[in-house]
Amino acid sequence: MTVTYNSNKQVHNGHELYPSSVANKPKVEVPGGDMRSFFTLIMTDPDVPGPSDPYLREHLHWIVTDIPGTTNSLFGIEVVTYEVPSPNIGVHRFVFLLYKQKGRQTVKAPLLRDQFSTRKFAEENELGVPVAAVFFNCRRETAPRRR
Repeated sequence: MTVTYNSNKQVHNGHELYPSSVANKPKVEVPGGDMRSFFTLIMTDPDVPGPSDPYLREHLHWIVTDIPGTTNSLFGIEVVTYEVPSPNIGVHRFVFLLYKQKGRQTVKAPLLRDQFSTRKFAEENELGVPVAAVFFNCRRETAPRRR
């Protein structure tokens, strides 16, 4: 899986990106499978409200289902619209997980973004384990300076 923002910022594990550079939804390429295989993409923030005490984890930022293999997220169905990462406290991880679906139109949209559980969602929709994952770090762009 390849995740690219603004046509040139590819996501690599642990790299830091700022909210302004991830304001538009990325292009996510799914190289594996074939046109008869379908995939679900989940983007989540496991560090809500802050990484030192993430008691509200996870927050759901995006879900695209029915992405045909060998294509990208533009060919799927966006069941949860993209929400721009905007962490308030500390450095948050934003995780992209890709799951292979058992069939087309088999994944149901969750009701809430807050206190989302990727694990529970995958179980409920019979997605199994992720076939690919990548994450980036993000922090507030204009943190106040203390003297």
